[in-house]
Amino acid sequence: MADEIKTEGNNDTSHLYDGKTIRSSAPSRKKAAGRLKSSTEIPKDAIPEIHVPSWIESFFGGPIVSSTKFLPPNNTVATLQMAAAGVLVILAFITFVITPVSGTAWFSLSNILGIPLLGGIIHLSILVIGSIGGLYGIFQRDQRALLVSYVMLVLITLRFAGSKVEFGIDLLPENEIAQKVFLILYALFLVMYFELTSGIIRFSMLDTSIRTGEVYVMGEGKIIRQYHRSVGITPIIAGVVALLTLLINLIIPAIVGLFDDVAASRLRESVELTSVYGVALGTAIVFTIIATAFAINLPLRIQRMQEGRSN
Repeated sequence: MADEIKTEGNNDTSHLYDGKTIRSSAPSRKKAAGRLKSSTEIPKDAIPEIHVPSWIESFFGGPIVSSTKFLPPNNTVATLQMAAAGVLVILAFITFVITPVSGTAWFSLSNILGIPLLGGIIHLSILVIGSIGGLYGIFQRDQRALLVSYVMLVLITLRFAGSKVEFGIDLLPENEIAQKVFLILYALFLVMYFELTSGIIRFSMLDTSIRTGEVYVMGEGKIIRQYHRSVGITPIIAGVVALLTLLINLIIPAIVGLFDDVAASRLRESVELTSVYGVALGTAIVFTIIATAFAINLPLRIQRMQEGRSN
């Protein structure tokens, strides 16, 4: 027949499906899930890191000193590091001069044990630990080493209240004004050391954030200049205030002497003026002057004058 179409060869494919069930629907998910091999192991990247706080962190509500990684120091941080190292060297020398071993707890311990040399060894060890720890913390920007240095440099100055007032070596002049100036220099260098090392950490954090793109800071140079200006001006103001407070027993008689020489001579011979009462009186007078300056908003007026000159 013409309608029949003849094909060459065997095109029958029914043998491929022998013994198999053909369905038009998708395979069962339950059956497929049953064939999968399940594992009870938790992936390592799914486990969060857990930090168990120590008793110190639990007491203070967090770490006292956080460990932070910084990028290599820029020019500002390097300058602060050199300045802080120089201040630390001068501070260590002044501390050695004005802080004798007598009157300290380790001096009493050495007397109790009958080993006088032990007190001096402990005294020098505290100073060396504070100095080396400070230098390491400055150049490695390690806040933990800086904290150890802070504690050591403050601990070495602690003495019993009833101890005799004396200095570590006999190289200081006998003049009262010169001795008080030396003590003020010690206090200023100690505060400057704290401030400069703190500035190293702060500017390192700022520089790292800027260079990694975390923050964008406009006028970074202006911030640095203001910081340098404040670091230079603040110690001068603090030194003048401290000097006025300690020399109040000389300042008050000098002022009274302008009106009455007899009263001025009596004030110079007054025991109370050179005692704790005199220091309290000097503190009250000096801080009254400072409070008056803030009452008239003198810092803001000075700032506006500086801004007007710059503009």
